Amino acid sequence: MTLPPRWRRFVLVTHIATSVGWLGAVFAYLALDITAETTSSAPLARAAYLTMDVIVWSVIVPLALATVLVGITNALGTKWGLFRHYWVLAKLVLTLFATTVLLIETATVSRFAELAGSGADPRELPGTLPHSVGGTVVLLVVLELSVHKPRGLTRHGWRLQQTATKR
Repeated sequence: MTLPPRWRRFVLVTHIATSVGWLGAVFAYLALDITAETTSSAPLARAAYLTMDVIVWSVIVPLALATVLVGITNALGTKWGLFRHYWVLAKLVLTLFATTVLLIETATVSRFAELAGSGADPRELPGTLPHSVGGTVVLLVVLELSVHKPRGLTRHGWRLQQTATKR
C-alpha cells in the first residue's frame, strides 16, 4: 500500500518537521538541564527546572508522539515499508524506546519543577542529565539511520522481494 505522490510528500515533510522539531526541543532541554545542574544561582536553577517542565509537556511530548505516528504512516505508505528493512525497523524500535523513556521521565521532570517552585533549593535536586544526554544520543542515531539507510532486508523484506521477482 503506497500513498499517492502528493500525500507521500506531505507525510514525509511532516515526519521531517516533527523529528527535527523533537531533536531541537531536546537540545533546548539539554541546555536547561546543564544549566540547572551547574549553576550556583538558585533563581537560575529554579527557572531552568520550571522551563524544562513547560518544554517537556508543551513541545517534546507532542512532537515525540507525532513523530511516532507520522513515522509509521510514512513507512507504511512508501516502498520502504515498516518491517522490510533493518534500518526502518531500528528507527522504529529506537523511537519507541526514546518515547517510552520520555513518557516515564516526565513525572520526574514535573516533580523537580514542583519542588523547585515550592521554595526548596533547586541546586540540591539530582537533575535529569543522564536521560537528556541518552535521549539526545538515541535521536542522533535515528537521524544517522535516516540519512544513510544502511543496507539489509529483514526476513519479511527478503520474502517480499523473492515473491516480487517470481512474478
